[in-house]
Amino acid sequence: MKKIIGYRKLLGVHENTELQELKTIYRNLMKNWHPDKFQDSHDLKTEAEAKSKHIIEAYHFLVSIAPETRLQSITDYTLTTTSSGIVDFEYKAEILQINFVDGSSYEYFGVPKALYIKLINAPALGRFARRHIYGSFPYRSVSKALQIA
Repeated sequence: MKKIIGYRKLLGVHENTELQELKTIYRNLMKNWHPDKFQDSHDLKTEAEAKSKHIIEAYHFLVSIAPETRLQSITDYTLTTTSSGIVDFEYKAEILQINFVDGSSYEYFGVPKALYIKLINAPALGRFARRHIYGSFPYRSVSKALQIA
């Protein structure tokens, strides 16, 4: 959750900001911090490069967890979480990444360590995740499912 809050603060947006508004804010910030605007000073150009990279990262992250983005992929997400087994999972700093048999991988944000420990000890990972994780935490896709040609 710290990551989400930090990125929202950087861009100056709130939880209910729509994608179009987010895009406008991002573009305006990039106009202000584009490195090409700072050709006269090497130090300012270096700072602008770092700032613009951070802005780009924040924008792409917030787009990936936006309700509109999740709504577009809800069918795939639901299919994966209901019918595909968990291959592996990893926990770091309240972020739980779950990898599925179908090749999909999702990150869940704000997962307490106590819940992660319960997941480790659960007799049925999929059932535990469906009950306690999938609908309870903000998530984003970190890899697309393998496409069958």
